[in-house]
Amino acid sequence: MNTRKNENIKVMALGGVGEIGKNMYIVEVDEDIFVIDAGLMFPENEMLGIDIVIPDITYLIQNKQRVKGVFLTHGHEDHIGAVSYLLRQIKVPVYGMRLTIALTKAKLKEQEFRGQAEFIEVTSDTIIEFDTVQVSFFKTNHSIPDSVGVCIQTSEGSIVYTGDFKFDQSATDLYKPEIGKMAKIGQDGVLCLLSDSTDAEKPGYSLSETIIKRELMDAFYNAEGRIIAACFASDLNRIQHIFDAAYESRRKIAVIGKTLEQIFEIAIELEYLHVHHELIIPISQIQDYSDHEIVVLATGTQGEPIEVLQKMAKGAHKHVNIQENDTVLIAASPLRGSEVLIFKTIDLLSRAGANIISSKRIVNTSSHGSHEELKFMINLMNPKFFLPVHGEYRMLKAHEKIAKECGVTDDRIFILEKGDVLEFKNDKLKLAGKVPAGNVLVDGSGVGDVGNIVLRDRKLLSQDGILIVVVTLNKAEKKISAGPEIISRGFVYVRESEKLMEESTKLVKSIVEKSISKESFDWASIKQDMRDELNYFLYEKTKRRPMILPIIMEV
Repeated sequence: MNTRKNENIKVMALGGVGEIGKNMYIVEVDEDIFVIDAGLMFPENEMLGIDIVIPDITYLIQNKQRVKGVFLTHGHEDHIGAVSYLLRQIKVPVYGMRLTIALTKAKLKEQEFRGQAEFIEVTSDTIIEFDTVQVSFFKTNHSIPDSVGVCIQTSEGSIVYTGDFKFDQSATDLYKPEIGKMAKIGQDGVLCLLSDSTDAEKPGYSLSETIIKRELMDAFYNAEGRIIAACFASDLNRIQHIFDAAYESRRKIAVIGKTLEQIFEIAIELEYLHVHHELIIPISQIQDYSDHEIVVLATGTQGEPIEVLQKMAKGAHKHVNIQENDTVLIAASPLRGSEVLIFKTIDLLSRAGANIISSKRIVNTSSHGSHEELKFMINLMNPKFFLPVHGEYRMLKAHEKIAKECGVTDDRIFILEKGDVLEFKNDKLKLAGKVPAGNVLVDGSGVGDVGNIVLRDRKLLSQDGILIVVVTLNKAEKKISAGPEIISRGFVYVRESEKLMEESTKLVKSIVEKSISKESFDWASIKQDMRDELNYFLYEKTKRRPMILPIIMEV
């Protein structure tokens, strides 16, 4: 065991605070840096065209020689989705449980990572010795097996990150939390606890999985036609319940969704899903069975289920479309910002004649702890300092209130902003500056090449369209050789706005002729004059501000 006295202890968050997803936390002990999780976030509505969002790792790149390892708590994308982007910049070992490592490797392949990666598989009993600290793990109860918390033991006490967790008293062996180990960590002394805040606003306890399993079983027995079950691809606990219910009700299952198929294969190979193989049939064979013998297990792109249900409801899915007497089970909590989409989808499913089981019957529960479970974790760990993480600001504030109810005083609770550095010195934890932090936008193969200016332009284009003005000039003779020609896209329908386009063309012509009649002129000033005057003119006529793109050619 390492007995070295640690002189410099810092904690910071590069993501996962003030937001859902993008989890990445940094623990710095003396000269060593330890990274816990490297997740992605799905884009918000205003991030037009963006595929995913990852943390800004500038600080880690600047200190790459000091980074000792990346420690993954579990295999959900909001905790592993940015690993490939981190490994492209920093060569560092990645530690994780068996299933977590397998899912991370699959994610690297999906994101076309071509470099070398060192993965080190751990168990919850593994203890890793570094020069400055000792790192250990403890099992937590979440919706995916091999979920762990991370404990970084320093000379001043342990820094503990819970990962995602809840406490289900009837959890099966695969999902059972190591409460005794948590209590032992608390007894040995916890300097700082970073705890999951996702459901900090919910009172009581999260619903037990046994109740969900029972309700699913009832739904399967009572459904007269086909069952379309939609859930997140990585919610292996829910997928196991669906397979158990299908077996009990003697139904066959067809699996659709690329991400689901990939995770499904990994989970079966590693024996984290227990499935009777005679249950599974190809989607192409569902017509060979009666409706009451069929279950379709579906997710959409990014493993999210709502998009695929919309396609089925509209009759646009290439394999399965909703028909009268289908029962649709939505066994997934809505992602942030997707509530409107879910209600629209339910409306479409109803129009298509489906019987929908979502809010009116319990077929889903949260995989995060509510009030009483969060209190239990705080009491088990009995931390000197408390940091609510993994949640939007209101969730962090709710978790702060819970900590106070457990006796943690104001001066021992810190709500971090991304990039804040907390330093432990003289028996106190205090803010000690900031490091670069924020969103890095991934669009196609481009990482970070889309910024606020590009997003602003996309927003403008989506709101008022674009106007392209093409003029050909003879610079020597100071005259217009061709044009002006105006092309409109997303601004007005040209055939119905001929007068407006004629007036705009005349205005551009007069601007250009006025400019080139001067003794000296340059393209930049002509373009700016065209933008300014055309913008003013079009706003007066239409109350719209299209993006104006002048193109001047010379002959």
